[in-house]
Amino acid sequence: MCGRYYIDDGTLEIKKIILEMNKKWDSPGIKMGEICPTNEAIILIAKGGMMEPVISKWGFPNFKGSGVIINARSETVFEKKLFRDSLVSRRCIIPASGFYEWNANKEKIYFTPQEETTMYMSGIFNVFNNEIRFVILTTGANSSISDVHNRMPLLLSDSQLEEWLFNDTQTQKILKQAPYMLNRKCDFIQQTLDLF
Repeated sequence: MCGRYYIDDGTLEIKKIILEMNKKWDSPGIKMGEICPTNEAIILIAKGGMMEPVISKWGFPNFKGSGVIINARSETVFEKKLFRDSLVSRRCIIPASGFYEWNANKEKIYFTPQEETTMYMSGIFNVFNNEIRFVILTTGANSSISDVHNRMPLLLSDSQLEEWLFNDTQTQKILKQAPYMLNRKCDFIQQTLDLF
């Protein structure tokens, strides 16, 4: 986890982010729906003391082989040379409607917040060949997902967004926190795909 997530403009928070993107950069091509590794998607970064949405590609280049690195373990992220500087100075937030995992029967399970209206996953970003790229931080799964997968995104509550981006003294505390509980649906993605 996390290998796929989902984003739509069905919540006020995501609509606001998209409106902000369109105002600043005239970005009508923002991808909605299923986000896969190497897709471009919206992330929130710290810029000039403000939280700013930018388009970024999901996955750091994998210099040891093919493909991309899409996740970093929150428990060891500071120990890894590839991630250390980004954790210190290039933290980001990945807004989503939810994410999904496959169970043992190869069914897609869609996970969404129980309390929050938008899911905010913690991440880090860097620039490779003039291209902004991000990875999602993961942590040990809580009981709302552990029977499906042993990892899940390191989730941020609405009240932690600014802390994650701007307050270096809170980084270690957030990295160690337990994620909030999630709802699940088995057939959401298939129903959604059937609409297209």
